[in-house]
Parts: sequence; structure tokens; C-alpha cells
Amino acid sequence: MNFRVGFGFDVHEFAKDRKLILGGVDIPHTVGLAGHSDADAVVHAVVDALLGAAGLGDIGVHFPNTDPQYKDVDSRFFLRKIAGDLVRLGYSVSNVDITVVAQAPRLSPYTSEMKRNIARDLEISKEQVNVKATTTESLGFIGREEGVAVWAVVSMTS
Repeated sequence: MNFRVGFGFDVHEFAKDRKLILGGVDIPHTVGLAGHSDADAVVHAVVDALLGAAGLGDIGVHFPNTDPQYKDVDSRFFLRKIAGDLVRLGYSVSNVDITVVAQAPRLSPYTSEMKRNIARDLEISKEQVNVKATTTESLGFIGREEGVAVWAVVSMTS
């Protein structure tokens, strides 16, 4: 059995007139995230972690933000597509650990639903997915409520 680990990171700035979608959850907030797709930074970080573990590049290689077919697309499409590709290549996801960093809004009420969405899209149990939310204690661009950042780590076997 071959053990693999991948790391993903994504950051998006807040933007007016956009929905705030994180981990496939539409979160009530005064602003959303700027991006070509729905800008779901949680899903983007997980996709990058999966691709990294498999040595398959990054999300921009597979779903370029210059391609009009991905304009405003639900980022969970990316996750399901990559998950299917990895299964066909013989990979099995062991676990996913995600940290979402945002000063506002408070995300802890939504982490369970994010966890369920990620697990469902990867076709793994929700016990194999962990989602944590934290702040930067009002420091930096996140502390000034200018955007969010997400880190994800994935382990898988082949």
C-alpha cells in the first residue's frame, strides 16, 4: 500500500453582491467571496490537497479561471470530478482535515454541514473529515474582515 499526503491552501477576498459559500454551505453574510467560480475556498483547498497527494498539479491546471465554462460554477463539481478521477486511478481517501480562518462571520454553526458535504462528495464517511473554524484575533487582512483563508491536509492510499 502506498501512503500519500497532500496539502491545499486557498484565499479569497470578500466581494459585494456575491454569496458566501464555504464547504458547499450558503452562509448568511453581508458579502461573499470574489472568484471566477462560486469562490468556495474550502472546496478549492481540499481539491488542491487531493491533487497534491496524487501528484496531479493544482486546481488551476484542471479548472482554469480563464475557462468560461467554470464561470460561477458550483465548486463541488470540481471536488466530485477530482474524487472520481482519483478512484479511477486507484486512490482511496483516508482522511481530510480542514482549517477555515475567518474573522466574520462565525463559522462554527456551519462546520458540521461542511463536513457532511465534503464527505458526501468524496464518498467517504463523515468521520473521515474534520472541519475547524478559527479567527486571527483581529490581525491582518482576515482580522480586518477583508477575506478568508483555508488550509487542508489529505491522506490517501493507493
